[in-house]
Amino acid sequence: MLMIRLARVGARKQPYYRVVVIEKDRARNGRSVEVVGTYNPRTTPASVDLKLERIEYWKGKGAQPSDRVAKLLRSGPAAGQPAASTTSASGNQDATTAA
Repeated sequence: MLMIRLARVGARKQPYYRVVVIEKDRARNGRSVEVVGTYNPRTTPASVDLKLERIEYWKGKGAQPSDRVAKLLRSGPAAGQPAASTTSASGNQDATTAA
């Protein structure tokens, strides 16, 4: 069975994660089938970069997301929330983030 879960790749006390499609039996950082995103909890707010079309493809093939990945999918920009910070080419903040 395939899982979509986090694999830690950061240094000690500096967590950084890849969102990977991997066999459920494999070790956390074992060989994955495909890397479908990244998650950096150290930024404010935490940065999440997901390839949503690939995640949907693998879910169609029967892959189950882990609890944490499911939470990231629900709270991401695809859920209707604006991106963490958007700035225009001139360096001014857009009206959606200025408050």
